[in-house]
Amino acid sequence: MNISELIIPGDTPGIEWRIPVLRFAGTSAAAPKVYIQAALHANELPGTALIHFLCERLREAESEGAILGDITIVPQANPIGAAQSHFGEMQGRFDLASRTNFNRDFPLVALAERDSLLSDLDDQTAVNCLKRKLLHVALGAELVLDLHCDDESIQYAYIDEAFWPEASDLASALAMKAVFLSDGESTAFEEAVGYAFKRQGGDKLAQVPGRLAVTVELRGRRDVYPDTAKEDAAGLWKFLAARGAVRDQNVRLPEYTGPAVPLDNIEMVRAVEAGTVLFHKDIGDTVEAGDVLATLITQPGAADGSVEIRAARAGLVATRASDRFVRRGGDLMKIACSEVTRENRKPGTLED
Repeated sequence: MNISELIIPGDTPGIEWRIPVLRFAGTSAAAPKVYIQAALHANELPGTALIHFLCERLREAESEGAILGDITIVPQANPIGAAQSHFGEMQGRFDLASRTNFNRDFPLVALAERDSLLSDLDDQTAVNCLKRKLLHVALGAELVLDLHCDDESIQYAYIDEAFWPEASDLASALAMKAVFLSDGESTAFEEAVGYAFKRQGGDKLAQVPGRLAVTVELRGRRDVYPDTAKEDAAGLWKFLAARGAVRDQNVRLPEYTGPAVPLDNIEMVRAVEAGTVLFHKDIGDTVEAGDVLATLITQPGAADGSVEIRAARAGLVATRASDRFVRRGGDLMKIACSEVTRENRKPGTLED
């Protein structure tokens, strides 16, 4: 294993960010190159734990000559966010200086324009420099995995329809409970990678065999445990073996049988009033139209001081908010449904 660093100059005197990059050299030029990163949202750590145990397996494989394709790993991709603390709580999702999401506003370039990402970096802020350097490294691979997590969540992934159903092997390997088929129209990291992959030779491709750009949601933010991290690392190893990036003749992946639904089928359940949240349904539950999902205590002690939130249609509860107080309009749940939930959804991400 080779260790190098991406160096990001700070925006104020005396500051510099150094990001470790782990590389495992492959022995076969025909094998796919892999890029894996975690903690782009710096306070989402299940992916970092997964990588720790995956690297144990990769070091063993390296000693056995079983690494076939080059594998590049960035275990903690966002030291800027990791350093942001407000009243003792890490603020790892949004850059406090620009107020932008660390996983938005990645440059959209064709694959042939990859090297342009490193042009004029002296004119870029630290955050934009970080985004450009991460994207440049990722576009040197065919298989790109961005490891995230949700708030309280089942195991699921955002996968551009251009990579589906070929990417069902990843869903199987990681025992995902659901797949959200995205439209590839945002500036999130994996969709910026997908943008380049779909524009390899000029015209936009509808399908991109042999390549993958995916956001993996490894359950919830508090699901950082040794057993789950080892389980997820073993699942990712199986995926790498199935794609021929590592050698393991014992890997046999079952067919993925879980739901794979477009983003138009995701019901975003939001609070109609502010209040204390009493959930009636948990992640992984199947609900029917009309089921009570949550009660909001809007006026504690009053006879009419609560409001019920009911399911508009049947589906699978994929995520749930961990906070038990919500503002008006705040997100409560995502429900994966078998039918379109709204006709006017704008292309792009479900949340900021």
